[in-house]
Amino acid sequence: MELDHIFLRTSAGAPEAALLLELGLTEGSANQHAGQGTANRRFFFHNAFLELLWIQHAADVNNAVTRPTQLAQRLAAEPTASPFGLCFRPSDTDATPPFPSWPYRPAYLPSGMQVDIASHTPLHEPMWFYLAQAVPPAQAAAARRQPLQHALGVDAISAVTLTVPGTEHWSAAALAARACTGLSLQRGSAHLLELTFDQGRQGRSVDLRPSLPLLLHL
Repeated sequence: MELDHIFLRTSAGAPEAALLLELGLTEGSANQHAGQGTANRRFFFHNAFLELLWIQHAADVNNAVTRPTQLAQRLAAEPTASPFGLCFRPSDTDATPPFPSWPYRPAYLPSGMQVDIASHTPLHEPMWFYLAQAVPPAQAAAARRQPLQHALGVDAISAVTLTVPGTEHWSAAALAARACTGLSLQRGSAHLLELTFDQGRQGRSVDLRPSLPLLLHL
């Protein structure tokens, strides 16, 4: 199993994307998730992508199919809810997620596809999920290819650190993600996502707080 993408809760329309554009990241295509009630803006790297996600249609994000995902709570900025979601994909032969999960089949996915969402995940942890058909952005089919060149001079996400408030034991999904991908988990006073690019070869960091709970190591 390996990281496919990370979503990050934003305001409607993700005006926070301007911070990433000003840094020198190149924006890829956006999506609206029909039937799920969410929309996004995306930034792609060779091995994964960052998704800025918000609620577009409140009725859809609260419908019978989507409600069990708890996206409504996560994206409505409930105080204790994690603003993050981490999606994984197979790295070799692991066609099923290494954590207990349930199949989510939103209307926007092609027939026969599903998202495997981790079961029994507390809201203060990120949403953990798995997409068996996903591939690295650098290996995407030509029709789905996204821009991977950035004026910021970054290529790939090489490390991820998540700070999560609380003192409870980590969920099975969190422990599996850490064991399988090398994800770093730590406790702290506030939710924070740290992304390291290219082993930090530039030797500098950019802190996007308070606009985004995001720290970039370049």
